[in-house]
Amino acid sequence: MIIRRKTLLQKTYMKYGYARVSTVDQNANLQKDSLKASGCEKVATEQISGASAKRPKLDKLLASLTDGDILTFWRLDRLGRSLPHLIEVVRDLETKGAHFQSLTEGINTTTAQGRLEEQNLSQARATRFLRKAAF
Repeated sequence: MIIRRKTLLQKTYMKYGYARVSTVDQNANLQKDSLKASGCEKVATEQISGASAKRPKLDKLLASLTDGDILTFWRLDRLGRSLPHLIEVVRDLETKGAHFQSLTEGINTTTAQGRLEEQNLSQARATRFLRKAAF
């Protein structure tokens, strides 16, 4: 059983971290250390290609998030395979009432500025779609 300890706007939450490296030659220690230093109580680490559609540890972590929880990761490309996949993950988090934080890009959707950055991601996807659909 996980004990929820922190409070965000009168709600208890957990801060989870996700670290990913693509090859066995890469080391996730820098990511894990940064995630722990940012306050993550649990860090899931995965060694899997960024192009892979199946990320079992990420999927399990996403399924466990609840209202108010924060998913923290080192950089946007560690979380999403592509912009559409990243936006899909962000929408899933929104549906659950969870937030995300990217340490490198400084995006944190528990803040107004972070929510603005999140909207910019959605606009980037729409722009990309319209460019592909243009005749």
